[in-house]
Amino acid sequence: MREMRIWRHAYQEVTNWKPLFVTIYATVVVGVVFSSVYVFSAVYSNNSSFTSWLSSTPPITSHVDSPYLDQSSNFSQSAIIAGPLTPTSKLPNREIKPIWDAPPRNAKMPPQKNFMLTKQLVEERVKDNVIIVTFGNYAFMDFILTWVKHLTDLGLSNLLVGAMDTKLLEALYWKGIPVFDMGSHMSTADVGWGSPTFHKMGREKVILIDAILPFGYELLMCDTDMVWLKNPLPYLARYPDADILTSSDQVVTTVVDDRLDIWQQVSGAYNIGIFHWRPTESSKKLAKEWKEMLLADDNIWDQNGFNEVVRKQLGPSVDGESGLVYAFDGTLKLGILPASIFCSGHTYFVQAIYQQLRLEPYAVHTTFQYAGTEGKRHRLREAMVFYDPPEYYDAPGGFLSFKPSIPKSLLLDGEHDLNSHFAVINYQMKQIRTALAIASLLNRTLIMPPLWCRLDRLWFPHPGVLEGSMTRQPFLCPLDHVFEVNVMLKELPVEEFGPGIGIREYSFLDNPLLPSQVKQSWLNVQLCQGGNQDCRGSNNTGSSGVLRFPKHSNEETFKTIFSSFKHVKVIQFSSMQDAFSGFSDKEREEKFRKRVKRYVGIWCCVADHTPGHVYYDMYWDEKPSWKPIPPLTPEDDHPPR
Repeated sequence: MREMRIWRHAYQEVTNWKPLFVTIYATVVVGVVFSSVYVFSAVYSNNSSFTSWLSSTPPITSHVDSPYLDQSSNFSQSAIIAGPLTPTSKLPNREIKPIWDAPPRNAKMPPQKNFMLTKQLVEERVKDNVIIVTFGNYAFMDFILTWVKHLTDLGLSNLLVGAMDTKLLEALYWKGIPVFDMGSHMSTADVGWGSPTFHKMGREKVILIDAILPFGYELLMCDTDMVWLKNPLPYLARYPDADILTSSDQVVTTVVDDRLDIWQQVSGAYNIGIFHWRPTESSKKLAKEWKEMLLADDNIWDQNGFNEVVRKQLGPSVDGESGLVYAFDGTLKLGILPASIFCSGHTYFVQAIYQQLRLEPYAVHTTFQYAGTEGKRHRLREAMVFYDPPEYYDAPGGFLSFKPSIPKSLLLDGEHDLNSHFAVINYQMKQIRTALAIASLLNRTLIMPPLWCRLDRLWFPHPGVLEGSMTRQPFLCPLDHVFEVNVMLKELPVEEFGPGIGIREYSFLDNPLLPSQVKQSWLNVQLCQGGNQDCRGSNNTGSSGVLRFPKHSNEETFKTIFSSFKHVKVIQFSSMQDAFSGFSDKEREEKFRKRVKRYVGIWCCVADHTPGHVYYDMYWDEKPSWKPIPPLTPEDDHPPR
């Protein structure tokens, strides 16, 4: 509820802010969304080493996980800190032990006391007086590996990872990643936003900042659900007078270059997923006050607490040049990182501001999304910046792909409103439903198509696109805008929902990590009108290497023809329009329907109406009277049946 109140306030602010960049916005073409591949080319330049470290299995000697302890200070400083806490002068740079330099296989796991957070441990990783830190539990192991790999690909090794459970600590140690024990005794399971464990993790961050700052080093603190796309340290060094540089949830850009955001125009909350602290007296004072506030009240969300403390005083500007502002106690100098290049999930995945302004993004944080941790992974995969193990790119049974078709009129004609938005989504959804059925029949993993939207999705009332934002209409929208990605990836009981259907992101076949054995094992399927001489449902591909396959084919035809191509890694259909006439096995069809009905979510939110959301319906075309309207009564507020 606190987050919703923040965003309602933020939205009211941005709707009163008149964009200065209409000219720039008007000159951008829709196709620019596909121009981002160059940003990531360097990231994947070392694939062979990547697959070796990612696929290696660490010899974990123990999976000891202490139970969750409900206590006011879950991260006791006595458990993690040893040695003096007095600041030091800047140390000369020296050789830092390489990342991914794994211990010998026959080595023994060092005692846990060796992993205590000490000044000496941090000092071993510091470079140019800066240490980059993230933390998490074992459920976020793949996020942490991705976070570390991006930094090392950028040539940065002055990093540390805090382990909140023993399983993660041991796993990272055996991969050669510098890790320390946070003494948290946390569960290895995933945590949901707003849960008690989520709030516990937030408090760990605050206490960690308060613990590290007295060591005297600059601290770049990051959440694990973000990745670095460009070395941020030269940018941060441009503002040596800043005590704190923080990212924000700002969705309306205030600058068109790489300067700090204009603090007077930032109405979004300061986001603590990416922020840089210098060990000044003001920043240490703020960290202590923030920590004491959170430990005194379990109901305060850590980000809200930070915003409350740092905004106790806001203004005036430090000077006319830097963009810094006096905050907190009137002496702390604060800078707000530009949301266009230190990106949120909205400015990166929805608006793609950095593309429109021709800027290079430094980071992306997976905020503003609707499918939990699975949704965060999927978004990073869509952007081709998430590192998966080799088996992800070569699934058993192979892959199914298709070329979606959307009439231009559905994308561009008429007003951008609920009717036009649902018209284009429903048109795409019907094709995806057919593809899911065929993937289920052939036991293949479906590569989802790119999804086009005409309206943005948010969790508070809005006009479809936030006023002042650079969201284009139509725009390539994340899958979680329409589909419940977490449900699609969840294991549902086969006896009730039929066999599971694996999915991959729309950019999967363009990913540089896709192995050659997958790229080279390909079958193109051209749909044709059954009964014609060259469209008889044969498994003969002919001299062209293209399989001609009749439209409206039934379950038996699919199984018969494609049984000859089980060895092929990728089968790509020219279209899904009228490709499948339906299941012959009615029991299997009913289970399939129960499964995919759960795959779609809601559009949100209609102003001046409660409930304010509209349900997507996978079988909208079977209901002649279907219209995109919110539930009329609370009793109607349920997914389509």
